Order: sequence, then structure tokens, then C-alpha cells
Amino acid sequence: MGKAADSKEQQVDYLKNRLDMFMNVIDSLDPESTDVEDIDRLIQMIDDLEAKYERFKTDWKEE
Repeated sequence: MGKAADSKEQQVDYLKNRLDMFMNVIDSLDPESTDVEDIDRLIQMIDDLEAKYERFKTDWKEE
């Protein structure tokens, strides 16, 4: 996707950007036409974000 986030500041920025992207996806959804697959993609995005946060949190403890 891009350059690895090495510092805590870069990692926090990465998480903020991903959360912003998630919010943009939600804002773009039409409630009338959203289906189960759309919801599954949203859940996957949150799961991916949580996994990345857990990885970063481990890195922060090691600093």
C-alpha cells in the first residue's frame, strides 16, 4: 500500500487515515441499496484496522 509506518506518530497517522477512509465508505453508502456484502466489507475493514492497531500497540510497548 505504501511506505511502512515506523514511528509511533506515523502509525497513529496511518490509523487515522484508515479510519477516515472507513468513514468515507460509510458516508457513500446508500441505505436503500446496501446489502449484506457491503456490511461484510465494512466489518472486514474494522477487523483489519483492529489487527493493525494491535500490531502497532505491540510495537509501542517495545519502545
